[in-house]
Amino acid sequence: MIAAISILLVIIIVGGILNPSKKEFAWFMNLKRPAWLNFERFIPLIWIFIYGCFYFSALTAWYKSWNPFIMLLYLILLLLVQSYTLVMCKQRKIKTGTLIAFAGWLWGGILLTQVIQISIISAVLLIPFLLWSPIGTLVTWQMQKIN
Repeated sequence: MIAAISILLVIIIVGGILNPSKKEFAWFMNLKRPAWLNFERFIPLIWIFIYGCFYFSALTAWYKSWNPFIMLLYLILLLLVQSYTLVMCKQRKIKTGTLIAFAGWLWGGILLTQVIQISIISAVLLIPFLLWSPIGTLVTWQMQKIN
């Protein structure tokens, strides 16, 4: 129970700290999007699902391994994912967001290779992030071209 609450609190705290201000985020929201991005209103729901999977993946990996190093790998992924919007908005550079998104996807793959040895369930729960991340990276990369 303590692990479940601790992991959830870390996700919430990191998510709360690594968010751009409303003014910074307004810059991002005013950028042009690729014409094919007609599902943007669903992106927050997609991320809620991904974070739920991420949470249960980390929790399962912890209960299967009791390995703090694995939790560190999850924390690094969380920091990469959460810093995407913050750093891009603060710097007002879409390219930065593209690079962070790609780094997050690569780190997610590294995490998967470690977690699959501990728990198949934990590994499967990382797949939604690994499938969605390239889409987000592609959107950001295309936004570079049109803004």
